Amino acid sequence: MKRTLSLLMAVLMLTAVVLTGCTSGGTTSGAASSDASSASSEAESESSAAEENDLLAQIKEKGTITVAMEGTWAPWTYHDAEDNLVGYDVEVAQNIAEKLGVEVNFVEGEWDGLLAGLDDGRYDIMVNGVGVTEERAEKYNFSTPYAYNRTAVIVRGDYDEINSMEDLEGKTTANTISSTYATQAEAHGATVTGVDDLNQTIELLLSGRIDATLNAEVVFADYVKEHPEANIKIATFSDEVEKVAIPIRKGDDTATLLAAVNDALKEMSEDGTLTALSEKYFGTDISKE
Repeated sequence: MKRTLSLLMAVLMLTAVVLTGCTSGGTTSGAASSDASSASSEAESESSAAEENDLLAQIKEKGTITVAMEGTWAPWTYHDAEDNLVGYDVEVAQNIAEKLGVEVNFVEGEWDGLLAGLDDGRYDIMVNGVGVTEERAEKYNFSTPYAYNRTAVIVRGDYDEINSMEDLEGKTTANTISSTYATQAEAHGATVTGVDDLNQTIELLLSGRIDATLNAEVVFADYVKEHPEANIKIATFSDEVEKVAIPIRKGDDTATLLAAVNDALKEMSEDGTLTALSEKYFGTDISKE
């Protein structure tokens, strides 16, 4: 009898040890599971916060990229006879959006307003034949150049007082204020009148209210093609070739967008897209220096 009781006690004690071990193991496993879940949640939170502070991630999440341009500067960005927004910059932007896997949302406006909108985040990028300058490079990150410009000094057909950039000293010109062309004119001593678009500029020129205007050689060629009766000519050219690129607001949150835009432009250059678009709108390849 005593032997039976002893065996029973031993079995009960062994069972208690086993159950304690299982309970302890279960607790350890539960704690590990809880720690893993917490770490996963923290990682997800950090990833979510990173995306909130990354403009490219935001663009891809909403499925659209907002592109600023004037829409009044042929052949870069303008409206055709059916009032469709077309031009070299329009198609460049559309190609970039396609490579990013999103739709493009164009917003048109005046030059200064476009830059202000870029500054405060209303627009993601500005594709509008923007020339790279030291002053702008201090404020914006620029993509790799996708076009190259020669600046022409345009005058009336019967005007012969300007034969070099130095002859702009003391002359009157008209351009969009804060544009590269206005800056160049002022740097050579001209007084610049602010205008909204090219048509207004040519009206001032032909009426004799200004002596000259500065603009891209290809813009002059396009205008003369559309208005062969216009009594205007190129008096001289600037010495430097202007690099045209896409400005993007500076900041850690725009670094990945800049890289993606550069990748898209590289692909477009290598596969001949930029050359084809240049020849379509300018009659020559301005995508290469």
